[in-house]
Amino acid sequence: MLTTAPKGTKDIMPEEIHRWHFVEGKFRRMCENYGYKEIRTPDFEHTELFLRGVGGTTDIVQKEMYTFKDHAGRSITLKPEGTSPAVRAFTEHKTFANVQPTKLCYETPCFRYEKPQAGRLRQFHQFGIEVFGTPDMLADAEVICFAKDFLNEMGIKNVQLEINSVGCPNCRPKYREALKNFLRPHYDELCDTCKSRFETNPMRILDCKSPEDQKLVQDAPMMVDYLCDDCKAAFEDLKANLDAMGIDYVVNPKIVRGLDYYTKTAFEFVSTGIGAQSTVCGGGRYDHLVEEIGGPEVPGVGFGLGIERLLLLMDENGFPFPEPAPVDVFIAVMGDAAKREGLRIMHEMRQSGLHAEMDILSRKVKGQFKYAARLNSRFTVMIGDDEIQKGVVQLKDMDAHEQHELPLNELEKKVHELLGK
Repeated sequence: MLTTAPKGTKDIMPEEIHRWHFVEGKFRRMCENYGYKEIRTPDFEHTELFLRGVGGTTDIVQKEMYTFKDHAGRSITLKPEGTSPAVRAFTEHKTFANVQPTKLCYETPCFRYEKPQAGRLRQFHQFGIEVFGTPDMLADAEVICFAKDFLNEMGIKNVQLEINSVGCPNCRPKYREALKNFLRPHYDELCDTCKSRFETNPMRILDCKSPEDQKLVQDAPMMVDYLCDDCKAAFEDLKANLDAMGIDYVVNPKIVRGLDYYTKTAFEFVSTGIGAQSTVCGGGRYDHLVEEIGGPEVPGVGFGLGIERLLLLMDENGFPFPEPAPVDVFIAVMGDAAKREGLRIMHEMRQSGLHAEMDILSRKVKGQFKYAARLNSRFTVMIGDDEIQKGVVQLKDMDAHEQHELPLNELEKKVHELLGK
């Protein structure tokens, strides 16, 4: 029997799930405040979606996708990122025909075959937001502001916003040629991966993790120096919007992101606290992705944020996660008649909104009280044959170490009153 999870996957057990619930709840409430509506897309898509959207020359498509044939011979891929499926749904359901902009959010599992490391798994989870239908840099600034506000809400302090413009189809070809001309004399010194990128996607060489390649591109031409007038104006507009909101940033001309669909804005929130993978959150603009997968020309902008890496960073920042809610009432019973009465009381309390528990291992009374303490129950109700005959129960406040006898028909009301529920 297999007793371990597949490499690069992780079980989220009950003792830590409250941390996930906390960040998920915060993300949903912030989406509501910003006007984003949730979308849920399948965990797998037709492979062509990612070939056309993410790009056939990216590491994700070439090395990291989980792709297989279904029983009908169709090529299917577990989604490696959240934007392309959201764009596909936006296009398929003709949401572009509605009044724009369209603002979507999601929480989704993603799958990439890569070396597992701190905060990066083969199945991981991602928060994301997308804005469709506007080319205005106000949307880009809002997306960046959302990410900053959320990271602040999560207690993340040691991150830096880095921004860049990766140009557009009008100005990028001239820059690509200039970059290739610069790199050509050093071609033999490039790593094998960058050699394969030289003709198809030379901009990706700029963010290669190889120290040797980083030295080679240190004096390389940068996209920001080749922007067309439209891209240059958009980048200046973005910076002015960020300045207006008091958001600090650094222009990093080497940010190109790992996905081919980005145009104009590219940004990352970067930390050095969680190992080699320093990007906490990243995103940008993709003005041609809807069109690329078969829809009309609709601009878009968004970001993705890995939840596992976020939780690691929150731990490093000493974030005080709230403890799971304790049990409201534990019902300890003595005797068969008391057991039946306890079941009735527990059922009624649960229906009234209380978290009520009862021993289901037939422990003795002493063992039941120990179990109640392990559950961190606020109150314990004791019911025995004498209590049933008298129509009363013993209610013990576990925090105050006080015990009271009260009529059975007043128990539920009293517990609600004491708990403020």
